[in-house]
Amino acid sequence: MDSATHMLRTGRRGARFQLQMAFRDLRTSYQRLGLAWSLAWHDVVARYRGSILGPFWITLSMGLMVLGLGFLYATLFDLPLAEHLPFVALGIVFFGLMNGVINEGCETFVLASGMLSQTSLPMLTFVWRTIFRNLINLAHHLVIVVGVLVAFGGWREADPLLALVGLVLMVANAGWVSLLVAIASARFRDIPQIVISVMQFAIFITPVFWPVGRIAATHALLVFNPFYHLLDAVRAPLLGDKADPGTYLTLVTMALVGWTIAFLIFARTRRRIVHYL
Repeated sequence: MDSATHMLRTGRRGARFQLQMAFRDLRTSYQRLGLAWSLAWHDVVARYRGSILGPFWITLSMGLMVLGLGFLYATLFDLPLAEHLPFVALGIVFFGLMNGVINEGCETFVLASGMLSQTSLPMLTFVWRTIFRNLINLAHHLVIVVGVLVAFGGWREADPLLALVGLVLMVANAGWVSLLVAIASARFRDIPQIVISVMQFAIFITPVFWPVGRIAATHALLVFNPFYHLLDAVRAPLLGDKADPGTYLTLVTMALVGWTIAFLIFARTRRRIVHYL
């Protein structure tokens, strides 16, 4: 069988062609970031249509959880409430961002199956849609962040610019994970349940509720926990501290390696995703 006939029957045109099409998808998706934002905004509006408080219902429930857990863990660990409550509040808000991007990433292509099968929109547009939707939710939750920093005077020592750098690194890393689970979930519908379980476990082994100072800085739960590094890069500057320089190196490396692997897998599976759906 000659190569032309093989290509016609299998639909395979080689790794180079797959990469070219993936880069074309990436380039086109960046040109349509406005569409991704509009879709994300519509998702938020549609979810809370008819509601009085809208997305602030989630903010209200999260605020109550922050108060409850803040008081509980401050009491259990005999910590000053003024120190521990902001720590817990920032941990819950920003871990919630990672949790949302990754968990909702499982449904990225599944929920967009109708549009993907009927239009020629770039597939990565729907990955940006998931990220933007969770950033919109974060914007609502920033009320909690600002509230605790102002209430306990933490705003005087906060470094929002350095925290913004950490936030960019957090979103960059959560983004490639979201792409990977989106591809896997399109093929295997059990993946979302696995991802949810992993994220539920991750929140308890990451210092979201419990204080970092209770264990050694070289403990495996900190050193080898990517969620800790992601969280610390955002939370530490807002609390007037500085994340370890190794944290930023770790996050940059994770982002570069992660996106490279995720993009190569996307390039290889891109033509099959619609058929999975």
